[in-house]
Amino acid sequence: MLCGHPNFLLMNDGFRRFSILLFVFLLAFLAVFVLRRMQGGESLSDMWPWSQEEGGQFKPEEFTLPDDPPLNIDDVEMLARLNKEYARLSEAVVPSVVSIDTAGVKKERLRDLWGQVWERQSQVTGAGSGVIVTKEGHVVTNNHVIEDRGKIRVTLHNQKTYPAHLIGSDRTLDIAVLRIDAPDVEFQPISFGDSDLVQTGQLAFAIGNPFGLGETITQGIISAKERSISDTQRDLFQTDAAINPGNSGGPLVNLFGEIIAINVAIYSPDMQNRGFHGVGFSIPANDVKETFEQILKRGRPVRGYLGIQADDLSPQIRQVLGYDDTKGAAVLAVIPESPAEEAGLKEKDIIVGYDGHDVLNRGHLFNLIQRTTVGKKVAVKVWRAGEEKELESTVVDADEALANVREEPGSRSPSDQEIAQAIGLQVQDFEMVDRMRGAQGVWISGVAAGSLADKNQLQKYDVILSINGARVTSAGQFYATLLASAAVQQTVLIGQRGPAPFRVVFPAVPRSEETSR
Repeated sequence: MLCGHPNFLLMNDGFRRFSILLFVFLLAFLAVFVLRRMQGGESLSDMWPWSQEEGGQFKPEEFTLPDDPPLNIDDVEMLARLNKEYARLSEAVVPSVVSIDTAGVKKERLRDLWGQVWERQSQVTGAGSGVIVTKEGHVVTNNHVIEDRGKIRVTLHNQKTYPAHLIGSDRTLDIAVLRIDAPDVEFQPISFGDSDLVQTGQLAFAIGNPFGLGETITQGIISAKERSISDTQRDLFQTDAAINPGNSGGPLVNLFGEIIAINVAIYSPDMQNRGFHGVGFSIPANDVKETFEQILKRGRPVRGYLGIQADDLSPQIRQVLGYDDTKGAAVLAVIPESPAEEAGLKEKDIIVGYDGHDVLNRGHLFNLIQRTTVGKKVAVKVWRAGEEKELESTVVDADEALANVREEPGSRSPSDQEIAQAIGLQVQDFEMVDRMRGAQGVWISGVAAGSLADKNQLQKYDVILSINGARVTSAGQFYATLLASAAVQQTVLIGQRGPAPFRVVFPAVPRSEETSR
């Protein structure tokens, strides 16, 4: 019989061994499976499908929600009061903040592969914020929000929209004043606070219309004071209250709901996708209020002017002049027939004091001059060849003083017209947004055919950085310095075309005898 065959017996014995090993393996696997499920919190009954209700019906869970908060009002009394006060603050100031929508034509400067520059116009829209500061409906915002925009519309807190028109603007400070065209509307203005009392570290609230989302309020502190982002911009506040595109022109308020600054710009390392990185800048309320009142009274801002060209005290300047201190500003040139010349200021003087203030640097000096009331006599302390001298000068209106050196040929004296026509340059200041991106100097807006500038191949949109080694900070200062230099000496311009620097030397353009008489 086969069952007694040795091969069969061996096969049968091997099968038994395999079966035993398989059984042991399955038993061990099941033990490990059950152990892990039990460690996960399940019971033995949960693991078997026949222990569940038939039909897979859901079994409602029992639950109990707590009714009381973890803390009561006595535990967080101060925080509760603060929470209510924040809410009251928002309720008080938000109705005074408006959203601004604009439309206009944008001019873009483009350069082709051959280096030629051409201009393209396109229809653009924009959005920003503003704040109502008078019962008559005057709104303060940033100049860059509305500049070159023919259509301005303002949306109030109640979502009603009205047209608005521009009263005046200050491009240097980046402030504009609008009036809402709604005579029958009762506006809710908020007041200006005293920004001189603002302290680093104090609470601040930014209100505006970020990304067009509508009314938004964010909380932060004043991170720093006296921040300057350009030679012509006055000192700014720095805040960490969240400011994003669309917040421009909105107010920064204190705990009393007073305007302590107007939000103007943010710092962002990514210029293509600008967003908040914890650093925002705001224009102090005292500067804004001063400009606001001047615009409503005279239609334009009024700034002080002495008529000097100055620079910081670099190690080279201090070595040449033999001056040891680091504070002060070196006079590089004095504009002819200016208050500075009448006061006796001279080239190579170092201004160490102005109107009772110690002068820290060039920017500080011009900040003080610009803020001085027109017509005021001020004491100017200078260091000259090792000796200190006290001079006195009368501050004049900057716009009126520079009227003969601006772009309009008819406003210049005959001799200045002759020099300006020979040089053939027209320049403009950069906008705040460009200055935030690091732009310096002025850009050429026009070159007269056949002029010295044309013969030296200067082009529209080239940037002029310095004249005779001194930085160019504004269009008015450019004309004043250029005309004063060109009449008596060679004039060296350092500029930039795209990323490439250039140097141009104009010969002296003497004033003719007839025009100089």
